[in-house]
Amino acid sequence: MKLTVVGCSGSFPAAGSACSSYLVEADGFRLLLDMGNGALGELQRHCGLYDLDAIFLSHLHADHCIDMCGYFVARYYRFDGGRCDPIPVYGPEGTEQRLTAAYADTPTEKSMSEVFDFHTLKPGSFDIGPFSVRTEKVAHPVETFGIRVEYGGRSLVYSGDTGASEALVELAEDTDLFLCEAAFTFGKEDVEGLHLNGREAGAHAARARARRLVLTHIPPWTDGELNLADAREVYAGPSELAAPGMVYEI
Repeated sequence: MKLTVVGCSGSFPAAGSACSSYLVEADGFRLLLDMGNGALGELQRHCGLYDLDAIFLSHLHADHCIDMCGYFVARYYRFDGGRCDPIPVYGPEGTEQRLTAAYADTPTEKSMSEVFDFHTLKPGSFDIGPFSVRTEKVAHPVETFGIRVEYGGRSLVYSGDTGASEALVELAEDTDLFLCEAAFTFGKEDVEGLHLNGREAGAHAARARARRLVLTHIPPWTDGELNLADAREVYAGPSELAAPGMVYEI
């Protein structure tokens, strides 16, 4: 299983990074986790525009899903004159309506279901292509899901956006790679049920006995190196900051 960081900036794109988007591959199957601002352009550095097999949207904030509007255009008006078959899209309740409202002048102008096959996420386990996945709700102001992806006896967990979350600790138990948000700075921001800081991300990883921690979703105004140092105060395993283009063989 291979993980490629397409974009990892939080809230809005940084000078050198699109917002949240992560490509997971195995057996020729490509699953994209989130498609935030700027991600569609960066994605094409790593795979063809029509080579995705499924998309998971953790929640419906723009920095995790808004480039789906551009991807709808790319699939609806395919350059060769055809139209792509619908691709599975797994998202919270209301995903189709939210994306349609962001794109269309009227809700009936075009149906996004012409190119996207929408599936409503619920907590639980199911398969996406060759992957066994498990999703759980995490702590964020809108309905948000963390995801555990397993293949060949290995696993990765992506937190989505979350504050402190027992469900996330359970989801990440003994995972090989924990891709965890750390948008806040320890000792600075303290808003319950919104985001983790670096120290909290490290504590979640330690409690889950995650084998590797990768901090992500760090906004341009946040010092990522400080967040990483805070995480290392409480988590003894390998840890680093996500960066665009980084590839992990899991």
